[in-house]
Amino acid sequence: MLSTIKQRYKICGSDRTYIFSAAIAAVALMISGVVNYLAGVYSTEQASNAVTDIILSNTRVYNVDAIFVYGSFILIAFITFLLVIHPKRIPFALYTLSLFIVIRSSFVSMTHLGPFPTHAVLDLGNVASKFIFGGDLFFSGHTGIPFLMALLFWKNRVLRYIFLVWSVVFGTTALLGHLHYTIDVLSAFFITFTIFTMAEHFFKKERALFLSEER
Repeated sequence: MLSTIKQRYKICGSDRTYIFSAAIAAVALMISGVVNYLAGVYSTEQASNAVTDIILSNTRVYNVDAIFVYGSFILIAFITFLLVIHPKRIPFALYTLSLFIVIRSSFVSMTHLGPFPTHAVLDLGNVASKFIFGGDLFFSGHTGIPFLMALLFWKNRVLRYIFLVWSVVFGTTALLGHLHYTIDVLSAFFITFTIFTMAEHFFKKERALFLSEER
């Protein structure tokens, strides 16, 4: 296994086009992280009043701390593992994630709804609190990112269903904890699909490279 992975990196390391693309994609992801942070801070500071919601207004709050917080770390670790063992996946995955984060950040910056009055209190810790805010509601990143991964790995049946289930679980968890409005969760599927389609159009070579590992 290790020798196979080593060989994959040897092949990619000898391709200057790959190295350049992977480097730019990594920079794009870092920039999108900064944009996400600024958008989260801004939207939380500008948050206005809460609104009623057909589901949240008719359900009690559930404690979803473990799933929402620790599930996110597990998701990040799993995605990282899938990319590390197949380096050809890295450029397209990072470009697509960057596009997702930047577009979501723009939506967050334009939507200033306050959190629902009753919601679960999350124990975020020092690290997670830097990335999860109270006013970055529209649209749900917890729902969108695993769905985005399902689209990326669609040709891999096992991974496709793992990420689809993950997305549904996260979306349901967000609603049960009153951490997102219903529209935040449901719209995430449609917007994420559009983002993925855009990424396929903008990064055709990287997508082809990604798919070469799925054969």
